Amino acid sequence: MTARRYVLALDQGTTGSTVLVVDAEGRLVGRGYAELPQHFPRPGWVEHDPEEIWRTTLDALGRALGAAGVAPAEILAIGITNQRETTLVWERASGRPIHRAIVWQCRRTAPLCERLRARGLESEVRRRTGLVIDPYFAGTKIAWLLDAVPGARARAERGELCFGTVDTWLLWRLTGGAVHATEPSNASRTLCFNIHELDWDGTLCEQLGVPRGLLPRVRPSAGVFGETAGDGLPAGIPLAGVAGDQQAALFGQACLTPGLAKNTYGTGCFALLNTGEQPVHSERGLLATVAWSVGGSVQYALEGAVFVAGAAVQWLRDGLGLIARAEETDALARSVPDTGGVYFVPAFVGLGAPHWDPYARGTLVGLTRGTTRAHVVRAALEAIAYQSLDVLGAMAEEARMPLDGLRVDGGAATNDFLCQFQADVLGVPVLRPAVTETTGLGAAYLAGVGVGLWTPADVRARWSVERTFTPALDAGTRETLHAGWRRAVERARAWAHP
Repeated sequence: MTARRYVLALDQGTTGSTVLVVDAEGRLVGRGYAELPQHFPRPGWVEHDPEEIWRTTLDALGRALGAAGVAPAEILAIGITNQRETTLVWERASGRPIHRAIVWQCRRTAPLCERLRARGLESEVRRRTGLVIDPYFAGTKIAWLLDAVPGARARAERGELCFGTVDTWLLWRLTGGAVHATEPSNASRTLCFNIHELDWDGTLCEQLGVPRGLLPRVRPSAGVFGETAGDGLPAGIPLAGVAGDQQAALFGQACLTPGLAKNTYGTGCFALLNTGEQPVHSERGLLATVAWSVGGSVQYALEGAVFVAGAAVQWLRDGLGLIARAEETDALARSVPDTGGVYFVPAFVGLGAPHWDPYARGTLVGLTRGTTRAHVVRAALEAIAYQSLDVLGAMAEEARMPLDGLRVDGGAATNDFLCQFQADVLGVPVLRPAVTETTGLGAAYLAGVGVGLWTPADVRARWSVERTFTPALDAGTRETLHAGWRRAVERARAWAHP
């Protein structure tokens, strides 16, 4: 009989699905990727096809197993991590989605959010969920779907429909519809989950118009959720670890004790700080969120979300044609001594933390006749670092945990210019680990913990640094650059307000 000695991590992201094969020593031995199309039916609206989410996950899975030379029968457990607030509703009986998935970036529910704030719900939502009322989160997306799709609300009230974030959708599909579940890190991104009671909040569900019967069961992040049903994988493999992508990256970066922070540079940019067994509520637009539930205990994190990071580089490539490949940006940015006074605020879908302005729009300021594509490319990379600086500065202040270093991961973390500039404007070292795909690695670790293959101490022992970027800017220069950035942000704010 073939020994089961590998863990699969399904990392379903905004622009693609990635699958990692990890061995019993925690080493990455295979990787598969499939690009996921995005759909933009109107300005500010972003959707995915749920069947394409499933298909690309299966495609990536096959490629990963092929690259690793691993047979499906050798898989010990599967972990799932996912783009978090993306919202799906499907028929309980057939599994058919009633609409395309509404992606976390989508701003279509901004008017509904305004109405909820006008009803005075902001402080109560913040107290119960740790979140702000914003189109980013799943709750208003659920309400929109139930009202926009004919008959959906009545069907939901009758218990005929299921809601899920992407983790729940994948669990459903992998188990052949046997498991309708999520875990606290994903549940805490819905506006419907009380992070203190660790359960769905009846009052908020009622205020949002979300029937309780639509919602999945909430289980611990590490532990067996169910088993594969044989669609794409052999039957009987435990699905044993689940976390939202940013919390999975925090786990994969071994930020397992209070005060440790990571920043993931992906489509968006997400900084999380482990705050321990108590949530830290923010007055500056940061989010208190559940990090994970492991071994009978729950840990929390303080989070700041930047909506557009790597997506700005994609826009330079696909929208403007300034580059052919993202890898070119490092050398182009270094080819000029600075941006020549240019600032780029990539608020294509509004601004996230700490501004929370859904009506901000992208702005390029400071252009002169001497501006070249190198200046614009450098300004785009610097914008990623400036947005992270705004978030991390507010985070350290509110948690009263000064940063002494920042662990980084995600696709853009391989860009040396970005990492060095991030260290320069933060004034603390930036630590890039040996494995930068820590989101998927975190899901693998959670699954391994869930079946008893590893302990959290094993996760901590396996984290290692590939390179440390040390700050090289003096405090005066750092403040001058940041002041210019703050002026540029003010120009971008409220641009699209009706």
